[in-house]
Amino acid sequence: MSNGFIWSSADEPHAARRREMLRTHPEIKELYGPCSRTKYVCTLLVGLQLSLAFLLRDAPWWLIVLVAYAVGGVINQALLLAIHELSHNLAFRKPWHNRVFGVFINLPVGVPVAETFRYYHLRHHSHQGDERLDTDIPTEFEARLLRHRASKLLWLSCQGFAYALRPLFVDPKKPAASEITNLLVQVAFNVAVFYFWGGKALAYLPISSLIVMGLHPIAGHYISEHYVFREGQETYSYYGPLNVLAFNVGYHNEHHDFPYVPGSRLPKLRAMAPEFYDGLLAHQSWTATLWNFVMRPSLGGYSRIKRRVERRRD
Repeated sequence: MSNGFIWSSADEPHAARRREMLRTHPEIKELYGPCSRTKYVCTLLVGLQLSLAFLLRDAPWWLIVLVAYAVGGVINQALLLAIHELSHNLAFRKPWHNRVFGVFINLPVGVPVAETFRYYHLRHHSHQGDERLDTDIPTEFEARLLRHRASKLLWLSCQGFAYALRPLFVDPKKPAASEITNLLVQVAFNVAVFYFWGGKALAYLPISSLIVMGLHPIAGHYISEHYVFREGQETYSYYGPLNVLAFNVGYHNEHHDFPYVPGSRLPKLRAMAPEFYDGLLAHQSWTATLWNFVMRPSLGGYSRIKRRVERRRD
């Protein structure tokens, strides 16, 4: 187990690969732009999740947790990954349409994340590996914790809290008006669900969000994307069947190379330029990724590439 992060003096790999890919495959630009199906799929998912919340309003807690793990969590993770798509303006052509729709599909998640996620995720792309600006990287405290199987298992089960709280310590910011609006809309919606359907219906929604970010097969994408499983490789893809439930977020090298290509077209991107991806390590299973992360002593919180970036003083 490493006692420190993997430090790199090289630039992140995606900008250079993007330039080379466009030089040899200019037809990739035909894949740019929003996917018209996204808004319909998301609206269907919102309706389905709210229908389940209504049906479970008087259910026993064991059934609520079971449905949340098996069904509701999958739906909410899909909605969270749709918010990821919307942060790149990949559902509508006008950016503000994507942001408003993001607040709407945020409602079944139970907690307001759309606007804050947009801000920090775009910084993750523009400052990948930056020791301060990339909040996708675990903190030093987390990295020290993730050195034993038991602590890694515990951390994975609570991973949702880690992702929510980390920006407050790594790169805190004053809430923007859009984030406050996101919060107020979410609170109003939650109050309405509680008033009309009761506490169990309301609890089902955030339980679904949190439970799927822990020890769940789809949660493997959080570990598979940037934890270093091969020396020198910074980003990893997964091409398995769970991509169908996750807006193809598994095509993660492809996504970072071309963040303005929607998930629905990322398989076409890979097919256009296979020579750029065939030599990269790709995960075969998100479940196996979680298992290996916990069981291998060589993997842990320090298994991330970081960069020190010189900043001018104002």
